[in-house]
Amino acid sequence: MTILEARAVGFAYRGGAPVLSDVSVAVSPGRNLALVGESGAGKTTLLWLLLGLARPSSGEVLFDGRALRSDREFRRSVQPVFQDPYSSLDPRQRVDRIVSEPLRAMRIGARDEIGDRVAETLRAVGLPADAARRYPHEFSGGQRQRIAIARALVCEPRILLADEPVSALDVTTRVRLVQLLRELKAARDLTVVMVSHDLAVVAALCDEIAVLDRGRIVEQGASADVLGSPRHPHTRRLVASVPRLRRSAGPPSAECAER
Repeated sequence: MTILEARAVGFAYRGGAPVLSDVSVAVSPGRNLALVGESGAGKTTLLWLLLGLARPSSGEVLFDGRALRSDREFRRSVQPVFQDPYSSLDPRQRVDRIVSEPLRAMRIGARDEIGDRVAETLRAVGLPADAARRYPHEFSGGQRQRIAIARALVCEPRILLADEPVSALDVTTRVRLVQLLRELKAARDLTVVMVSHDLAVVAALCDEIAVLDRGRIVEQGASADVLGSPRHPHTRRLVASVPRLRRSAGPPSAECAER
């Protein structure tokens, strides 16, 4: 059973060379998926296709087994978390307004219910009760990313599509955010699809990995298998660039990532 699937998709900008060619990935409930590869491999473009922000030039994207339509059910079920916690939040809006945006856009809940849902979601991501009345500039980068995660979670999605969600943060904050995502996965029956360069983060959070190279998937499978015994030369080069992964037979723990 899959929730979200790219089936033999290709993508090219008008007049340009293909960015993706014959790419297939499937997102299963409860199985976090990482899209990894070097810069320019096509990871973010694939994420845009899964979000419905772009249409494939060939192939198709399916949601619950049907051709993807950006309707209310899809937008409620699939929510994005962007890379930069500094530019993804409107500095003119208070946090309660930012987090409640998906509820208001999709007309979910009465006005008095919205405040309660925002407060509960902020607690779930580890922010203090007074955060709702404050502005983004009053928070650190890690706290801002928690606000962005709260905004994505408030409408109770099934999938988070995250583009390098911890890359702009320091190592300690990165580990804490990964732990938060692991806790949210368990508590909310959530599935995460994540673009990342950081294989230690991927190993700590994701069950499955798809490795992209120049617009094609060259290897995919369970994280322990791909990182512990990579078969494709490109995957081996990626793993070899991370000493902690090269020395171990399997993916490192979150504690290893913190060190």
